[in-house]
Amino acid sequence: MKNLGQLMKQAQAMQTKMAEMQEKLETIEISGSAGAGMVTVTLNGKGAIRGIKIDPSLAKADEIEILEDLISAAHNDARVRLDQKVQEETAAMMGGLQLPPGFKLPF
Repeated sequence: MKNLGQLMKQAQAMQTKMAEMQEKLETIEISGSAGAGMVTVTLNGKGAIRGIKIDPSLAKADEIEILEDLISAAHNDARVRLDQKVQEETAAMMGGLQLPPGFKLPF
């Protein structure tokens, strides 16, 4: 039963760390860009868009389709960067705790 007690303590510690991680995700901001930086999308740690910056030269009626594509590409770039950052933060938080294969945190 000693191992069970230790496991319960680890579970409580992990739960506390997960709550801290959720709070930290609200403050993280990651940006992604497309079109050589002509469009930049900034996301918070939970994936919500915090801002979009568009080079004024793209604000032309005949280039709307290009602008839409660049916004999507910038968002995707930011999402990839965010996922990497969350994985890094989660790994640091877990401190070497081994999880079963395929088990992802915090989502």
